Amino acid sequence: MTFPYASLLQPLQIGKLTIKNRFCVGPLTLPSLHGPFGEFSENGLAYFEERAKGGFGLIFTGAFHPDTLVDPVHPLDSKQPLKAPKSFQRSAVELLERLDAYGAKMMPQVSMGYGRNALGCFCPSEIPYYHDPARIAPALTKDQIKQKIDQMIATAVLLKQCGFPGIEVHAMHWGYLLDQFAMTFMNHRTDEYGGALENRLRCAREILDGVKAACGSDFVVSMRLALKSYIKGYNHPSLHGEDEVGRTLEEGLEIAKRLEAYGYDCLSVDFGQYDSFYYAAPPCYMEKGRVLPLAKAAKEAVKIPILCGGRMNDPDLAAQAVAEGSIDGIVLGRPSLADPAYPQKVAMGCPEDIRPCIGCNQGCIGALKIGRRAGCAVNPQAAREASFDLTPAAVKKNVLVVGGGVAGMEAARCAALRGHKVTLCEAGNQLGGNLIPAGAHDFKKELNELNQWYQRQLKKLDVEIELGAKLDAQAVLYHKPDAVVLAVGAAPVVPKVPGIERENVVDCVTALTGKDLPGENILVVGGGLVGCETALGYAQADKHVTILEALPDILSAGIPVPEMNSSMLRDLLAEQNVSLKTGARLTCVTETGAVATAADGTEEAIPADHIVLAVGFASRPSLAQELQGAGVAVYQVGDGGKVGSVMTAIGSAYTVGRQL
Repeated sequence: MTFPYASLLQPLQIGKLTIKNRFCVGPLTLPSLHGPFGEFSENGLAYFEERAKGGFGLIFTGAFHPDTLVDPVHPLDSKQPLKAPKSFQRSAVELLERLDAYGAKMMPQVSMGYGRNALGCFCPSEIPYYHDPARIAPALTKDQIKQKIDQMIATAVLLKQCGFPGIEVHAMHWGYLLDQFAMTFMNHRTDEYGGALENRLRCAREILDGVKAACGSDFVVSMRLALKSYIKGYNHPSLHGEDEVGRTLEEGLEIAKRLEAYGYDCLSVDFGQYDSFYYAAPPCYMEKGRVLPLAKAAKEAVKIPILCGGRMNDPDLAAQAVAEGSIDGIVLGRPSLADPAYPQKVAMGCPEDIRPCIGCNQGCIGALKIGRRAGCAVNPQAAREASFDLTPAAVKKNVLVVGGGVAGMEAARCAALRGHKVTLCEAGNQLGGNLIPAGAHDFKKELNELNQWYQRQLKKLDVEIELGAKLDAQAVLYHKPDAVVLAVGAAPVVPKVPGIERENVVDCVTALTGKDLPGENILVVGGGLVGCETALGYAQADKHVTILEALPDILSAGIPVPEMNSSMLRDLLAEQNVSLKTGARLTCVTETGAVATAADGTEEAIPADHIVLAVGFASRPSLAQELQGAGVAVYQVGDGGKVGSVMTAIGSAYTVGRQL
């Protein structure tokens, strides 16, 4: 029988460069990968080496750290392509030596700049900034454009001197500067860099011509290209691509043809931009492979290789697309964060062992956007491989983990990997905790995959699992542990209002794990992430749904929801005609529904067959105090210590587990 993933393991020719397989690490801007002078940090060296070791054939770096971009903010900040070229070169040579040991190639992205995506940057024309549309970005002069192009060429020359076989031009996607030049919606110039498509692509052509002239025709140059913008206007996404004012697919295909004619060796295609961020960085609500029809059209339009990224983390889907000739390779950004050994596990015939990216965007792009350390929600080691790894324990211990949710499973996994004898006790009859209700939605099935992944890892690590084991302090000590990890999780909060005990009221966990609610009208109390996702699930099941939220807006309480997830969730709720009643609290439950009271005291009766409570979670009671003085080290992780998210639960458990 033919190996089902054989197509993904075949070599790929890009120009004169041979890539050993069809797996590419997507470009991600992660500040911890760079040092103060733009060089690759120890974490950066380890990060890229780990993905080369994991089997990726081609690695794209993100556009360099802001200090090393050709133009981070100002149009003419330096004639040097990097702050400290020698420091960068030394680190790059070491990195390439490490990658070469695994047969991996690397192509850094070279950026012309952010344009309107970052305050203070210059644009093709005077247009609104993305983050502050009230402010207008200044336009570049022709001399400034040419100097920026010269700086990109100089950067490419330096990268070739380091030993890199090529670069990717950053980028005619996500609405970055080159993307803005290419779109009539953002480029209003009347000189040779505006107007007709050929003029709007002039920067892309001049960059390529300059790089090839300076570095040679064998030096590979790729372009990151969004085939469609999915925008109705500035800061206004188009959920299904209707009323497009940015790039249509037809124009995207024409651009692909012209880039090929100019001499680009490869196109790495996706879709969307900041204004349609849920296409640029698709959350869990977008089905996997949605970009494939567009990529296939590009493949039919050109002869150069087409690499495809954007929710392509399904090896079966990817293998079929490559085998059918729809694309030539897949670009995995966030999935390569979640599991650096993704290709290796596919090649071994063990795709079920791939730690799944859950499409939450919290640990990676979402964290970067709010100034937090960027990594991965399900892989706390990501982007700090050299400084936050798991090492064998010097003293082997008997570790007891109480609670079989995601935090408990992660703590058990880490402890077992370090060599401890681990027992995990779960009061219920199955592992997973709140991953189970959270994964009940069709659009959150990655959480089910994560649950199953953990259970497989614990089995492989010989973790002893006791289900139906509700422990008190005496039962904990009966296990004679050296260390106890309490991961008891959190339970839904039930507000104390008249009528809350009625049969038509159910908490969100029970609603998602129990029988389907038979009524047609559903009132979801609480407009946080859980409430909104619950409401969307019912609306997609053809229920009439209302969200009642005490704050002035939904998705305002709790851990910040990344903007791409928030934006798409809002648009999906609107598409499903979910009614939003904000600024009012639940004050009474009646036989026919509920009563909501606004801040000014105004009351409103809301008809509902069923009322689903999603007003938050509270930590379950802990055994920590009862275990004081018992001669055993006690730790609390996950929601049992502080209610958070999958990311915070896994993060706290990993932090404790690596030091047990």
